[in-house]
Parts: sequence; C-alpha cells; structure tokens
Amino acid sequence: MFEQIANFKSLYEAAHRAVRGKRRKPGAASFMANLERELLRLERELREGTWRPGGYVMFRVLDPKPRMISAAPFRDRVVHHALCAAVDPVFERGFIDDSYANRKGRGAHKAIARYEHFRDRHAHVLRCDIYRYFPAIDHQILKREFRRRIHCARTLALLDCIVDGSSPQEPVQRYFPGDDLFAPFERRRGLPIGNLTSQFFANVYLDAFDHFVKEVLRAPYLRYVDDFALFHDDVEQLHAWRGRIETFFCGRRLMLHPAKTKVVATRDATTFLGFELLPRGRRRLPEENVRRFRNRLRGLRDLWRAGTVGGEEVEQHVRAWVAHAEHAQTWRLRQSLFAGGWFDPSNQLLAEPDRPL
Repeated sequence: MFEQIANFKSLYEAAHRAVRGKRRKPGAASFMANLERELLRLERELREGTWRPGGYVMFRVLDPKPRMISAAPFRDRVVHHALCAAVDPVFERGFIDDSYANRKGRGAHKAIARYEHFRDRHAHVLRCDIYRYFPAIDHQILKREFRRRIHCARTLALLDCIVDGSSPQEPVQRYFPGDDLFAPFERRRGLPIGNLTSQFFANVYLDAFDHFVKEVLRAPYLRYVDDFALFHDDVEQLHAWRGRIETFFCGRRLMLHPAKTKVVATRDATTFLGFELLPRGRRRLPEENVRRFRNRLRGLRDLWRAGTVGGEEVEQHVRAWVAHAEHAQTWRLRQSLFAGGWFDPSNQLLAEPDRPL
C-alpha cells in the first residue's frame, strides 16, 4: 500500500487535487511553480521516513459557530490527498450506507433526503450530537482503528505521524470509567478541523459505532459527521437506545451533547444540515443562513465594483450557495436577492459580466 502513496505519479495527481480552488494562495502557487522538484523531494522524504508534518496556521471563526480552524502547509496537503486516495477504499468497503459525510456519492443533500424518508415513517426521532467531537477524538483509540484494516507497517507509520502531528485543540477534560486522576491529561486527543485526513479519520473513528447502531440496536439511523438521528414510534425505546449509546461512547471516550441530544416528534419542524425541514416535504433556509449570505454577497459586490475580483470568481462563490439553496423552496428568495442581476432565477441564461449583481 505504501508504494501507492510514495511515488511521483500519485503525488502529482494528489497535488492537482489539493490545488483546486487554491491556486492564488501563496503556498500553493509556490509549490506548483516548482512542482517537479517539490514532488521529488516529498517522494524522497516519504520513502526515507523523514517526512514530518509542518506547522499549522491557526485561526478562529465565529460564524456559524465558534471553531478553531487549522490550516496545514500545502505540501502536507499533497501528502494527505495521496494517503487518502490509497487508504480510503480499504475503509470505504466497510462503512455503512447511512453515513453521509465526506464520502463520494453521498453528502449533505442525500442525508437530508434519507432523514425525510425515515421521518415520514416514524413518529419520533432521537436527535444526537457529540460534544466537541474533533477535539475529543482519542489518538490511541484512532490508531487502534487503523490497525483493524491496514497491515502495511509503513502506511501505519505515516498515519500515526499525521495523527501525532495534530495541532493542539481546545481542551476537553472528561473522566471515564477506569480513569485515574491523570488520565485526561496523559492521553492525547484532538484532530485539526480543516484537514482532509481529519474528515476521513472522523468516519473511521465512528465506524464501529455505526455498525453497533445498525446491527445491535437495529435502529433506523443516519449520521453526518457527529450529527446523527435514530427513529422509532416508541419514545421509551428511543430513551433506552440513548442510554446504550452513552455506554458505548464511554469506550470511545466521547459524550453526547447534553443540550443538543433530545427526543422530538417527527411531525414538528426541525433544522438539519442547514435546512429547516417542514411537514409535507417542504424545506426552507434558516434566517441566519440567508443573513450570512446577504453579508457575503454585499462584500463580493463591493470587491467586484472595485475591480479586486472578476466576474468568474464571483460566479464561482455565488453558484455554490445557489446550488445549495435550490434544494429548498427558495425561488422567491433568490429572485429577491438577485433581481435583474446575474443569478436572477427568472433569467434563462447567465447575464453578461457587465450587468449588476
């Protein structure tokens, strides 16, 4: 398996995947300007076992919620892409169908459709969220999960190196059965939000839990990262399942979020993965989502008028939001946002670049 990672061809393909949408970033531009030399150096370091993760750039975002984001150096991202391309298929074969995050052919919109499928067939749902999931991921347990599927020593060493090189995360000091006084301080925890590998590792870490819910509890269930739901007609059954989930999570050194975990009636409107899900299959964008986009659109308009960004870049940013919004009943909303502009849904074709946003 290691030969699939540490070779020039794999690293070349990984670099071109990693640079998508980031060609203007200084680190990416510098790497791509000296691509052959950089890739040969990476290949040599990987084969000699001398490659080590570089330092992360840390910054905090407040919208939509406070989070610490860690940006790895571009050359590290190339290694991440090459590694995931080789390792992902091995784990993918064992993942359940109802895990939707960071997997080809799935994603948030298919998760929402599956949620609505279960909702329309059951009276109640147990909505769950894991308390500070990425900062709480235990390195020792994660490495044990690697060894359940991977048997190539050099690939395991590379996986361990990336985990060990994780940037410090917000502390999650929790005691679990069997811990002594120093256990929470001696065990390394946390994966950097923002890494391709972290997204993949997050699925690996919860794979055993997915199978527990599907095969032991035998519950109608779906998961998107750390947000998951179980469905049943009997409220007492859902509360019983919650107790068994909490026991299972103790073995993973995880906790359910006390405020976000609750049993509710499926007939009630709810917010799931960025949409308000309403009765009779209707969907609506939450007001805070619309407000954030209005602010972003205003900023893009100012930059475009100042000549800082071109129409192509504006289109790229706005099209992504429009593609998301089109999964809800938002025709009138989009018409009010873009009236007479490039993205007015009344227009059949994209307007000329000199028309107003």
